[in-house]
Amino acid sequence: MKGLMLLLAATAVLAQPAKIRVIAFGAHPDDCDIRAAGTARLFAEMGHAVKFVSVTMGDVGHQTLQPRELAKRRLAEAEESARRLGIEYDVLPNHDGELLPTLEVRKQIIREIREWNADIVLAPRPNDYHPDHRYTGVLVQDAAYMVVVPHLVPEAPALRKNPVFLYYEDNFQRPNPFRPDVAVDLDTVIDKKIDALDSHVSQFYEWLPWVDGRLDQVPKDPTERKAWLKRARGREPNSAVRTALIKWYGPQKGNAARYYEAFEICEYGAQPNEARIRELFPMLK
Repeated sequence: MKGLMLLLAATAVLAQPAKIRVIAFGAHPDDCDIRAAGTARLFAEMGHAVKFVSVTMGDVGHQTLQPRELAKRRLAEAEESARRLGIEYDVLPNHDGELLPTLEVRKQIIREIREWNADIVLAPRPNDYHPDHRYTGVLVQDAAYMVVVPHLVPEAPALRKNPVFLYYEDNFQRPNPFRPDVAVDLDTVIDKKIDALDSHVSQFYEWLPWVDGRLDQVPKDPTERKAWLKRARGREPNSAVRTALIKWYGPQKGNAARYYEAFEICEYGAQPNEARIRELFPMLK
């Protein structure tokens, strides 16, 4: 009887779908949230493992707070975002505004990807208005092949297969416009995404409105602030994204989706076919 129970338990474990492991990189502690918090929440709700990584401490992005105080605050905000999303969050010890695509930081990225045993890696494209964003894209691209090379960063065992690397959506047109290879419907989790953004108080309610000259427009009431943030961060799918939503969800759901996140497959990682994308993104149904 005991042997039969052990066999049934082992069979049940084998029957469970493999946990997908997703790691997302951003230059600053709110960047991953802006581009992938909704998708991260969907993965987490389905029992998969997600980690956000900020490549810098975000320690200069504020109009009044000094770097050390700001770094401490932004780490706490990232941890709160992780709690709300049900994921993990790392902040690397690099200074905001000073990021360069050095070998040292590339090794940091390689360690993060290997230690997470990632199936999916998300990052910005290497063309952006902010140098930290650009160099984060370059650093992750430069790590793409190297994560499988055993004698580089040998203290972190090399992956036996290259993950699928994908870029976040952006609006930059040169040298190439963003291509939405994958589009994820966020309608069921959009409020969870706004909750994650809302945890980054220093950015969405202080620094970014101040830089944009609209600090006086930020509501004081917490409920009104979230509604304001949702309006500010929501946007209609363009025609290319709508086509992608229809491709992955079918005409009815694809046409109905209001909120989304989109991703472009990077050429430097594994190149998935449509069936593999559906395995890696099980919410596409």
